[in-house]
Amino acid sequence: MKRSEISALHPTSEKGLQYHIGCKPGDVGRYVFLPGDPDRVPKIGRLWDSSKEVSMHREYRVWSGLIGEEAVSACSTGIGGPATAIALEELAAIGGDTFIRVGSCGALQREIKPGALVIATGAVRLDGTSKQYVRSEYPAVPSYEVTLALIEAAEKLGFTYHVGYTASSDSFYVGQGRPGFHNYLPKDSENLVSSLGSVNVLTFEMEASTIFTLAGIYGLRSGCICAVYANRITDEFRIAGEDEVCRTAVEAVKILSKWDRDREKRGKRYWRPSLSF
Repeated sequence: MKRSEISALHPTSEKGLQYHIGCKPGDVGRYVFLPGDPDRVPKIGRLWDSSKEVSMHREYRVWSGLIGEEAVSACSTGIGGPATAIALEELAAIGGDTFIRVGSCGALQREIKPGALVIATGAVRLDGTSKQYVRSEYPAVPSYEVTLALIEAAEKLGFTYHVGYTASSDSFYVGQGRPGFHNYLPKDSENLVSSLGSVNVLTFEMEASTIFTLAGIYGLRSGCICAVYANRITDEFRIAGEDEVCRTAVEAVKILSKWDRDREKRGKRYWRPSLSF
């Protein structure tokens, strides 16, 4: 009887080809950019020293290449936690260990204007996917090295940026306090924007909490930087900052890879500023 290459429990081919992203070991680098939009993948990849498309399947578009001598990849996740979790699971299975969300968001603070960048230091877990993995009290926080590298990159490039908490929702409409069809809005969403803003949450988006939670569980590294497209307090909407968010994420990997080499040369497990400065 011919042996099937696919197991229902572990849907991976005998050569390690991942079912959804269509990649196998050796196809991706350890540093992985995670934009939601497939069209943002080439915008990131063209900022590298070399790049090529590896696969395109469903919402998952994968490019790989080099930044200097470092192997890097970008994989689109589509929208929301479920698709993002699939991408992270399969990318981690074939060698990715550092994941940076490169996305867009809506601001919940009046002073954060469209076109600015926001670097997340934690995520309010309004999503359902991360709760499939671990109880809701588990923190959704990024890795400190990745976050510091994103801040350093934004400073170096001279872009306007903010640092603080995001809230990750499973819904673009009612789950972010926007009315749905026929102006439907659940009672518990009516004051969502103001209640989150009052406790200093900076933005709404849809993927960070899943990335942070899964990376924390698996001992991987994560970070998140988003361009602000909307301000929910002033009701502004302007698609701006995409070039800046891509450039900052790529610059952050250049910085982070140097810090990683500095740490490894010293035989240290954790990076600290005195290792590089």
